[in-house]
Amino acid sequence: MALKITNVLQGIAASPGIVIGKVFLLEDEELTLVQKEIGKDEVKREIQRFRDALVKTRAEMVSIQEKILKTLGKEYARLSDAYLLILEDPLITRDVIKRINEGVNAEYALFKILERVIHSFEMIDDEYFRERKHDIQDVGKKILRHLLGKERRQLSDLTSESIVVGHNLTPSDTISMKESLIKGFVTDIGGRTSHTAIVAQGLEIPAVVGLKNVTGQVNEGEVIIVDGNQGLVIINPTAELLENYRREQEIQLAQIRELEKLRDLPAQTTDSHRVTIAANIDNVDEVKSVLSHGAEGIGLYRTEFLYFNKSALPSEEEHYQNYLKVAQKMLPYSVIIRTIDLGGDKLSHLGLEGITVENNPFMGLRAIRLCLKYPSIFKTQLRGILRASAECKIKIMYPMISGINELRDANKILEETKAELRKEGKRFDENIEVGVMIEVPSAALTADLIAKEADFLSVGTNDLIQYTLAVDRVNENVANLYEPLHLSILRLLKTVIDAGHNAGKWVGMCGEMAADATFTTVLLGLGLNEFSVSPVQIPKIKRIVRSVSIMEARALVAEIMECTEQEEIIKIIKKREFKGMSN
Repeated sequence: MALKITNVLQGIAASPGIVIGKVFLLEDEELTLVQKEIGKDEVKREIQRFRDALVKTRAEMVSIQEKILKTLGKEYARLSDAYLLILEDPLITRDVIKRINEGVNAEYALFKILERVIHSFEMIDDEYFRERKHDIQDVGKKILRHLLGKERRQLSDLTSESIVVGHNLTPSDTISMKESLIKGFVTDIGGRTSHTAIVAQGLEIPAVVGLKNVTGQVNEGEVIIVDGNQGLVIINPTAELLENYRREQEIQLAQIRELEKLRDLPAQTTDSHRVTIAANIDNVDEVKSVLSHGAEGIGLYRTEFLYFNKSALPSEEEHYQNYLKVAQKMLPYSVIIRTIDLGGDKLSHLGLEGITVENNPFMGLRAIRLCLKYPSIFKTQLRGILRASAECKIKIMYPMISGINELRDANKILEETKAELRKEGKRFDENIEVGVMIEVPSAALTADLIAKEADFLSVGTNDLIQYTLAVDRVNENVANLYEPLHLSILRLLKTVIDAGHNAGKWVGMCGEMAADATFTTVLLGLGLNEFSVSPVQIPKIKRIVRSVSIMEARALVAEIMECTEQEEIIKIIKKREFKGMSN
């Protein structure tokens, strides 16, 4: 009998926690594609085969969506909207037929078009939208299966508690799964914003993604450990490793129970310094999780999903109804709505004049720049936000502001929108607060000017760090250089926070740095007023806040600001962490 060797794989931590269990392998069968030359007399038949496959795929997806809605709710049902819209995309429907007309069979024509579309998505800098290439791949595979008459194994085949291991997880997998039997997810592909990550975070079960070829390294029924905290998957663990991880599981479960006790307690230091811990969300269905984890509001409501994969721009009524629903559920707390943060390339299919393919869309026409170039798009969203503000506590936040002039230009459009609503006799909060995301170094360096005219500032550290350090945070070759504790970042944060306070304004943070408990004491010492994080991170941040005095936090910041080397700062932070654990 061959000796089983322990294998440790490093992936991306998509959902925290530790789980030990047996593998349920959700393998993708090989779809054999052969290029066939077809004659003119066969073109019509091939096009009909393709259209029939589209109809069957649509019917399948509608059925799945209805089941998702009944069993898992609107949040997950909305994920399949994107799949349905992909089926209508002319890049697929029109171009595949065009390719068939050139004399190739439907399967090969579809494969070549998908290859081209996916390549274009791989060129996108934004991680969230780059991940959508997997959605296109999944839809393409569904169409191919209907063309080839093949079926895929389903999660409904689960009969006992298992860890699902697959190339990817799709909405159809979501609906067929037996939630109570799934202990964790592990996939070859995906990132922190992939469908698998979203589902795992929603269900609060551990997940590791982006493992490249985990499906080729595990066997059905094999025991594995999924460490969603560190992004590790351990295949065939030794008895010693199993025992260590079981102990760690028990410790974490005890910690979760302890953290739950903090839900209704205030986020204040041992010497009664009060801060706010709010949540970041993408849609209305996350509000339940926000409240259950003890958030005191929503510090960042990303509104991009309203635009994604739509055949038309969202209407004012869509904006209004959506924001109203979120804000009503959050009462008596407030909701900060970030205006659209998309590049023009994401809206190019809507026929906007002047939109061209950009070599670097991440630093091109996006966010507030797009809104200022297309004020009609901006006004439609602002009207929806303003109307909802008449009934709830809502604030507006502009993304990607690079200086005072952009803030003034955006506010000018806001005032025009208010005047139009007054003329129409429509109510809104006349004193609605307007804030600015500080995520561009130029904005950080002129925060004193911005703070005088904004009602609040919120630091978007994800972009601020990568722009300041010239490091692409999703580029594995330089990811090690992405360092939130870099002295330049700490100095910029101090500049922004001090500028806000000197102008009598509060300062928050909605980037990933705010969600990392390693940095909580430092951010407190810098004077941060609000931490806005993913709901599941709220109790951890609150625990740190309640375990330290503001005087200790300020002393820590004073000490690290005297450092001249990165290693010194990290050593001081780790020393303090160790001291905190031993107390």
